[in-house]
Amino acid sequence: MSTLLRIGLVSISDRASAGVYEDRGLPALKDWLAAALATPFELCERLIPDEQPLIEATLKALVDDEGCGLVLTTGGTGPAPRDVTPEATLAVADRLMPGFGEQMRQIGLQFVPTALLSRQVGVIRGRALILNLPGQPKSIKETLEGLRADDGSVRVPGIFAAVPYCLDLIGAARIETHEAVVKAFRPKSK
Repeated sequence: MSTLLRIGLVSISDRASAGVYEDRGLPALKDWLAAALATPFELCERLIPDEQPLIEATLKALVDDEGCGLVLTTGGTGPAPRDVTPEATLAVADRLMPGFGEQMRQIGLQFVPTALLSRQVGVIRGRALILNLPGQPKSIKETLEGLRADDGSVRVPGIFAAVPYCLDLIGAARIETHEAVVKAFRPKSK
């Protein structure tokens, strides 16, 4: 079991990878992780186009070669023909984690009915969790952190509350979070 969590971040965009516009997914992910994680971690970042073979190879390399226990992707999860991130993620999966995609859509539906068009998935490959996140920085934060009521209580849980325990169960590095951002849920020991 690794002692330091390595996190792979993959922004998937034809135009951003070609330099047509600046990628906003990787900075949003880095900023959120820096605020949310209390445990030290290392990042492995990639900015790639919407090409299924390249996405698959990137995910495999981050898990199998770079030793990432968590890989977060952003972009390429809609219904457009070039949106192939879910297909690439499923192609490299050992096991599916459907609850992550279900909760991501639930969070998105709090804002727009088109969240139903999102095809994000969560999977396990070896001892790594791979999660497809939305492409917009605001949506990334909401998806990871959840939605709070006016009094600060969690109204709709974000997906990251379940990530640390999932990593424990699959044998990845243990991580702790800053509870002011997101409280990691772990069942109480008997």
